[in-house]
Amino acid sequence: MISDLIGISFKDGGRSREKGLDCWGLAREVFRRYGTDLPDYRIPACDKAGIFAEYQNVKSNYVEVSGNLPVPCLVFMRFNSAWGNHVGVYIGAGKFIHARAKSNSCIERIDSPAWRSNIIGFYVPKEGLES
Repeated sequence: MISDLIGISFKDGGRSREKGLDCWGLAREVFRRYGTDLPDYRIPACDKAGIFAEYQNVKSNYVEVSGNLPVPCLVFMRFNSAWGNHVGVYIGAGKFIHARAKSNSCIERIDSPAWRSNIIGFYVPKEGLES
């Protein structure tokens, strides 16, 4: 269902498989394939105000989940920031898909040393979320 998304070029603000995807563009595409349209958020090149706004958006429009994680669910992370500034999608079996400039879109494990300490939480859209 998502294997064709692996290796897609990273593009800041990208919303197209052909031209490239950023982390939110990839998350929107994965959720769309599971039947849920996520709203679009555009963060200009990780501007600090934009990162904080994105974090507040997720906290207010999504419900945190734990335990037996549903597929798909958002994996919200941080890079050198007090707030979340990166997102991936949990796809089951302890794995998530995400897009970064350094690695394009790829699948990694949520329990890997590189990620486990940077994961803030797992989220699903609140009921009735409009796209």
